[in-house]
Amino acid sequence: MLGLIVAIVGTGITFVAAMIAMFIWIRSEANADRRHFTDVQSQDRKDLLQISRNIEMEIKDFHYRLIEIEKSRK
Repeated sequence: MLGLIVAIVGTGITFVAAMIAMFIWIRSEANADRRHFTDVQSQDRKDLLQISRNIEMEIKDFHYRLIEIEKSRK
């Protein structure tokens, strides 16, 4: 009878310990994923800002060339 109680309690403790271990592992993985995606978002933001600056420079250059063409026509 004592062996049965020890087995049941041991099984319960094992299940609880396994659940706690999985919870901690999943939490650490989630934190690692969050840090990775934050880095990716930061890099994407830098890329988008650079693209925006390049487009702005092209627009200014195009506008300048149009002004030069208009000046040469007059």
